[in-house]
Order: sequence, then structure tokens, then C-alpha cells
Amino acid sequence: MDKSMLAGLDGLPEEDKMRMATMIEQLQLRDSLRMYNSLVERCFNDCVDNFSRKSLQKQEESCVMRCAEKFLKHSMRVGMRFAELNQGAATSD
Repeated sequence: MDKSMLAGLDGLPEEDKMRMATMIEQLQLRDSLRMYNSLVERCFNDCVDNFSRKSLQKQEESCVMRCAEKFLKHSMRVGMRFAELNQGAATSD
């Protein structure tokens, strides 16, 4: 975990810091799983429409790959923008 996330907890006892770090990690994991599940559901709903075979057809597979790639690139771009905004806010204080 990034130590800067816990910087505001300097006055707390070590036990409370550890408890907060665990809670933050659990929230991050939950958010990651939620994003992954959203990606799977969205790409599946957009791309898969034929259930006559147990494996994806070629066009379904390429659709899923494009969908996932687009979603992940968007998420990375949002994350980078968020980091830029945080950096700007931190330097203006």
C-alpha cells in the first residue's frame, strides 16, 4: 500500500494505523473486483449473443478483446488524470 495514503494517520497508535491500512486494502480489493465484474458483464452483454456452442465464436472473441482493451485503456487514462489532479492539488497547498 502507498504510504502517502496513511500520511494523515500519523497521530494514531500503530494498532489503529494497521487497522486502517487493512480497511483501505479491503476497499481497494472490493473496488477492483467490482470494476472487473463490470467489465466482464458489459463485454459479455455487448459481444456474446449465440449460445449454440460452449466456446466463443471468432467474432465474439475479437469483440470481447476490443471491449476489454477499450475499458482498460479508459480506466488507465482516468487513473492518470486523477493522479495529475492530485499532484496539482498537492503542489498548490
